[in-house]
Amino acid sequence: MRRVFLPRTVQELWQILKDEPEAALYAGGTDLFVKMRSGLVQPKHLVCLERIDELKRMEDHGKEVSIGSCTTLTELLRNRLMRNHFPVLINALEVLGSPPIRNMGTIGGNIVTASPAGDTLPPLYVLRAEIELKKKDSSRRLPLRDFIKGPGETILDPGEVLTAIWLKKCSDFNLHHYEKVGQRKALAIAIVSLAALLKVSEGMVREARLAWGSVGPTVVTSVDAEAILEGNRLSHQGLERASEVARKAVRPIDDLRAGADYRRQVAGNLLLRLALKDGKTS
Repeated sequence: MRRVFLPRTVQELWQILKDEPEAALYAGGTDLFVKMRSGLVQPKHLVCLERIDELKRMEDHGKEVSIGSCTTLTELLRNRLMRNHFPVLINALEVLGSPPIRNMGTIGGNIVTASPAGDTLPPLYVLRAEIELKKKDSSRRLPLRDFIKGPGETILDPGEVLTAIWLKKCSDFNLHHYEKVGQRKALAIAIVSLAALLKVSEGMVREARLAWGSVGPTVVTSVDAEAILEGNRLSHQGLERASEVARKAVRPIDDLRAGADYRRQVAGNLLLRLALKDGKTS
């Protein structure tokens, strides 16, 4: 019989993981339960993390913010600190799933699922998020981009838990943009998504960060496309040049939702939207 463990502290969690190393961890379970119902995974036991307060804290550390991995997406949307400093992530959360999914789903779960179409991942890449991984007797902190290796594939070690996400405040960036294209306007899995952070002053792009979702095995970035924008005016012509580079950088596939050629074209087209957003949040 499958058992469900409900630890209330991380100390209880470590003991459970020691006793039941094959147990699957979850918080909201919005991804795990779907896989279980479809028969893709059948864990021996389950460990629910949602009662561990330490994993649900959001804290302001001055120049950076820590987010507990079990913080729900709704809690992030409602948090003034997040809305003030990380609009690009808020933009993505607003189009992620439905209110019930956002009420249950967590930021850590969206990361560990490691879906190329995960809505939070492109914003977290341009925000240069770092993650905190802990075992009973050790911890490490590393860039998110080094954690995800492919669809559903991470470098999480046995007995290791994602405990927090760390974001540096980026007040100098005045253009925060996230957009995704799906098969419908709501409750859609991204066919292509783009997160962009731009530092624009007097019409000139001082710094650019770009990340695409659902066009490769992991989030795709392009330093070459960013370099085309930096040091130049934010214009349709410059974005058109960057979009051509972006189409070469992405590595989409054909699947039931869209073809690779379509995804490649849209990945470039989404950049063109930035021409209308000089120094604005969207």
